[in-house]
Amino acid sequence: QVQLEESGGRLVQAGRSLRLSCAASGLTFSPSAMGWFRQAPGKEREFVATIRWNRGDTYYADSVKGRFTISTDNTKNTVYLQMNSLKPEDTAVYYCAARSQGWLFALREYEYDYWGQGTQVTVSS
Repeated sequence: QVQLEESGGRLVQAGRSLRLSCAASGLTFSPSAMGWFRQAPGKEREFVATIRWNRGDTYYADSVKGRFTISTDNTKNTVYLQMNSLKPEDTAVYYCAARSQGWLFALREYEYDYWGQGTQVTVSS
């Protein structure tokens, strides 16, 4: 059974940095991609970033491009989200997700097969 567990979320001041981790267990295959999504209070969950597992190429939402970096440690089945220059509007629950198949960049929730429970990131002004 595939499980994803996020960690690293906390309260941080605007302008600071934070790194989220997502450890995947129970994988019997290499995922085609991993992604990060977020959901702010009163809003729908939105795409943040994705990385193709074997190629390592990435794609970001415009709102985080240049500030966030997604990366993986394939030996540890872990995906990271380095968040710099955080803003109050980055406040959300952050979820990681794994996609089992597919070649193109996956930007939509339904393209992912497994999800973590989320980790809260709060950015104070």
